[in-house]
Amino acid sequence: MLDDLYRKLIMDHAKSKRNFRKGQGSHVHYKNPTCGDVMTLYWILNEFDEVEDVSFIGEGCSISMASCSMMTEMIKGKRVEEIQSMRKGMEQLIRKGEQPNVDLGDALSLEGVHKLKARHNCALMPWQALDRAFLMDEERRHRTENRVNGE
Repeated sequence: MLDDLYRKLIMDHAKSKRNFRKGQGSHVHYKNPTCGDVMTLYWILNEFDEVEDVSFIGEGCSISMASCSMMTEMIKGKRVEEIQSMRKGMEQLIRKGEQPNVDLGDALSLEGVHKLKARHNCALMPWQALDRAFLMDEERRHRTENRVNGE
């Protein structure tokens, strides 16, 4: 019964994607290396390192699109350090099949993906894109600081 509920939740997110739109601010394009699903992630971080806005466009399997939808809902309004804990929790849930110590909301419905090794990257695709996004922001900040400091 719980599996059926989770399946319905995944299909709902895949069919009625939340935050599915071209956004403002920074963006990163990401292609799942194992299956070819693609997404472009858009985000705006405010001065407090909180995700002010996040959205995505892309196409792929139900698991990857549902995961993108769920992730964008989860991280909006959250600080980068909170999001990194969520990222670790998703990795733990999908790769190891372990319950995380962080609230993953609807994304917990993806726990069954653990048994499908070939689909791990589908569920983790938006989180891998987010890793790149945060790395880009960190590099951008570092370059700006160097210019300000005359380095």
